[in-house]
Amino acid sequence: MDLRKIKKLIDLLEESNLAELEIKEGEESVRLSRNITGAAPVVYAPAPAAAPAPPRGAEPVMPMQSPVDAATGGRAPPADAGNGLPAGHVVKSPMVGTFYASPAPDKPAFVAVGQSVKAGDTLGIIEAMKMFNPIEADASGTLLAIVCESGQPVEFDQPLFVIG
Repeated sequence: MDLRKIKKLIDLLEESNLAELEIKEGEESVRLSRNITGAAPVVYAPAPAAAPAPPRGAEPVMPMQSPVDAATGGRAPPADAGNGLPAGHVVKSPMVGTFYASPAPDKPAFVAVGQSVKAGDTLGIIEAMKMFNPIEADASGTLLAIVCESGQPVEFDQPLFVIG
């Protein structure tokens, strides 16, 4: 977009009662905004007050152990303990987003069950905020399971793959 067009858009914005104007031409876009006088000022809410300190002499309350912690002595349960996953190294989602097994809908999946993978190999991708983030193997071995389907939303720390 050339400078003459931008100046023309600025003039149009000033002549109108618009507060903001955005124009897109192919790959290029311009966004103009202005502060309208007489507009309501921005008011920020005060920060919440800190929680009061416990009274002197009060004993700290110790959290109870969960049944899993009590049963395992605080150790993490094995990979197949009650979650339906085969025993092995579990690759978990590092973020919230949408999981995709292939780079494009018409392309083959990055990996398949039974395939040998090396640390650093791309296993899938997670789309988060319009960014595609590769999920790489952090261990070498054979891919034992792909836990989620392509196009499925995933949560932070959700199991995605099991490598044996």
